[in-house]
Amino acid sequence: MHKIVIVEDEEALARVLKEKFETEEFQVELAMDGKVALPIIQKMKPDLVLLDLMLPKRDGIDVLRDIKADHDLENLPVIVLSNLDGDEDIKQAIALGAKDYFVKSQHPIKEVVEKVKDFLINPQQYK
Repeated sequence: MHKIVIVEDEEALARVLKEKFETEEFQVELAMDGKVALPIIQKMKPDLVLLDLMLPKRDGIDVLRDIKADHDLENLPVIVLSNLDGDEDIKQAIALGAKDYFVKSQHPIKEVVEKVKDFLINPQQYK
């Protein structure tokens, strides 16, 4: 069973994502803001983090930096799922180590779930 942490402050979206991933037999933890994200990730040691960038208390870019700066987490795959669709936002997230970047309005939840499953089955294609 794959373990993921979803860092998402929109409660309705977080719940739907959690339900969809649990239907696919994922173990899922939610972090509703950037401040609690890192402790949850450190405790769970997930196979992947699905990270929003626009978060209360601490933005997703800072969370991504923290993950990559943590010796135990630096190789943890992070996929960004955000409303931010600017080229600079995407480039910055990828430069900081995100494996992929999905704009919420352009990717239905089912597609996000399939992409995450595909990544965990075939991670070498994202190197």
